[in-house]
Amino acid sequence: MANAMEILPELEGEEAAYVQMILSNMSPEQAHQFANVYRARRRKPQEILLLTVLGLFFIAGVHRFVLNQIGMGLLYFFTAGLCYVGTIIDLINYQTLTFEYNRKVADDIRITMGF
Repeated sequence: MANAMEILPELEGEEAAYVQMILSNMSPEQAHQFANVYRARRRKPQEILLLTVLGLFFIAGVHRFVLNQIGMGLLYFFTAGLCYVGTIIDLINYQTLTFEYNRKVADDIRITMGF
């Protein structure tokens, strides 16, 4: 059984617990393989916070595009972040948005690699 904190020390909170649950059924080799792919695909909460602030002042919705939410990105882009209200809410919820994206990435990797 692999330990998520040893393999992916940059994870925190819910994300660390979720990845630990996924890694619990893997051999150490599989866990390292998963960690390498996951580390390359995941988004950091600080990235999303920075992009959301950028969206508040310059290009609304850029953080949604990065999170692969193309429809919401377009909506934010054409409505100035739903008149800035949506962007402000995303500033408050940036960690949740990032966790949801990373959870989908982890599930996709697990399914693709057959773990």
